[in-house]
Amino acid sequence: MTTTARIGISLLSGDNGIAPGELAQIVEALGFESLWLPEHSHIPTSRETAWPGSLSGEPLPDVYARLLDTTVSLAMAAAVTTRLRLGTSVLLLGARDPLWTAKEYATLDSLSNGRVEMGVGFGWNREELANHGIDFTTRWDRTREAAAAIRAIWRDDVAEFHGEHVEFTPSWAWPKPTTALGPRMHIGGGTGPRLLGHVAQWGDGWLPISSRSSLASQLALLDEACDRHGRDRSQIDVSVFGATTDPGGLANLFDEGVHRAVLTLPTNARDNVLRQLEAWAPILDHL
Repeated sequence: MTTTARIGISLLSGDNGIAPGELAQIVEALGFESLWLPEHSHIPTSRETAWPGSLSGEPLPDVYARLLDTTVSLAMAAAVTTRLRLGTSVLLLGARDPLWTAKEYATLDSLSNGRVEMGVGFGWNREELANHGIDFTTRWDRTREAAAAIRAIWRDDVAEFHGEHVEFTPSWAWPKPTTALGPRMHIGGGTGPRLLGHVAQWGDGWLPISSRSSLASQLALLDEACDRHGRDRSQIDVSVFGATTDPGGLANLFDEGVHRAVLTLPTNARDNVLRQLEAWAPILDHL
């Protein structure tokens, strides 16, 4: 595998499947670069919001209601690995307390020797956000402010933030992450101009979902967004989730400028996970 061809693994990790510590050990031992876990605090049973994972919005996979806490799971993964990068795919940052989130992920980054990658998202489930007291229409601005506030806490010995949705007075908060800028923040989502505008304005990376062997047209849209906002495109990593497992397709993605391909496990059942990872491991030898 070339130094630029980074292959990660993602999983909807629930309490009815493989434990995150065991999963992380196996993923690292097989040579994969990173492990990415999602979050939902809960799924309201009303199901008023359609799941965006299928054209019809149904059926919502049962594991969504059984997801393990992402931060705790990644901490367990960090404790039993030494090289594996630890990613969130994605944190619902607009529904989170920025002060607590900054401390949690600075601690995780510090204790794991700088192995954290923070993927963030704006959220799709109206009822879930409402139960956190969040107006769905404010989620974009809340997420941007939360990211800026977290970066201030990571960066400054005395941090403060005064926004429309996030407010705190001059404060101390340690530990700090292993680097002054803290973990890279990648924004998850599609290719709409609003989302790519956020990526261009404040993201360290973009997490699109695609099984295609080429993202040239989507990458061109990101280039255009960076041009509009005066952002240096070379500062933004692109990590494709649900990536193709065809070695030729992966090689083409990397040739196009994709930085990381993340293979998404179709189930969290332990035996099936182990078989799938063993089947995918030879891909690393072809890149």
